[in-house]
Amino acid sequence: MKKNDVIRKLLAGQIGVLATDTLYGVVGSALREETVERIYGVRKRDLGKPMIILISSIKDLKLFNVEISKAQVKKLKAFWPGPVSVVLACPTEKFFYLHRGLKSLAFRLPASEKLLNLLKETGPLVAPSANLAGQSPAQTIDQAKKYFGEQVDFYVDDGQLKAKPSTIIVLDKKGEERVLRGEG
Repeated sequence: MKKNDVIRKLLAGQIGVLATDTLYGVVGSALREETVERIYGVRKRDLGKPMIILISSIKDLKLFNVEISKAQVKKLKAFWPGPVSVVLACPTEKFFYLHRGLKSLAFRLPASEKLLNLLKETGPLVAPSANLAGQSPAQTIDQAKKYFGEQVDFYVDDGQLKAKPSTIIVLDKKGEERVLRGEG
């Protein structure tokens, strides 16, 4: 599938499976509540568990009313771009559909130039791994198709992926970090 077709589908609120910088993900616009809810349903994901949001720039955090301190900016520039998802405070009720009442969101600025270029065109995307809740992440598009079949609108095949999920870190206003998942 051509990049422009993928962009058009994502801008229209559709969802699909494509390679992120770590694993295959089920992606859709983070700024469309109905798209986010559809991904929860397709993945059979726990409704209380927020998803990671892929962004193309630290400036994208403003779209979610996330205010970051100078200490946080310094840490973010050290982590990003790369396979580190950072949890930041987001108390805005407007984004309840994303933070699920936890009043924080996890963001990742990927190192993949191909993915960054896509994000610059589509805006932020939610991108949970391509699997049903409790199952192993799909390493190939064929595995993803077994999970989702016709429930998603498109698939983009980038061969076999064997990377680990991103490290997840909580980062407070002082720039202090706490590892939730991955290497510490």
